Amino acid sequence: MNAYDAYMKELAAQMRGELTQNGFKSLETEEDVSQYMEQVNPDDTTFVVINSTCGCAAGLARPAAVAVAEQNERKPSHKVTVFAGQDKAATEKMRNYIQQVPSSPSFALFKGKDLVHFIPREHIEGRDINDIAMDLKDAFDAHC
Repeated sequence: MNAYDAYMKELAAQMRGELTQNGFKSLETEEDVSQYMEQVNPDDTTFVVINSTCGCAAGLARPAAVAVAEQNERKPSHKVTVFAGQDKAATEKMRNYIQQVPSSPSFALFKGKDLVHFIPREHIEGRDINDIAMDLKDAFDAHC
């Protein structure tokens, strides 16, 4: 592993931890994603955060995801994350289930294996964190 890869892996571990320390399961391989999605109960909801190292992930996406997933009255059954740029195969596999324009960071909400809500990067970047949180709240209230 070269110095750049080692640095990015260390940096990503801290960013991944912001979610995993708050109850998100990290799906780090293609097999992890496949196994999770194939075994999910059709009545369960899954909140997916496609994580990233960018500033909008750090300052907007992760804080909004954690706050709403913890504080909203209606919560998803499960919270998972894949890390774009780090867990490339896992991210690509999850994007196959999402079937939207690849975007990171982004949020997806599933009912069973069916995508019921998607928030791409362009609806995160440059917005107020409270507006992003309200978008998530509305999605959770409607589908969870």
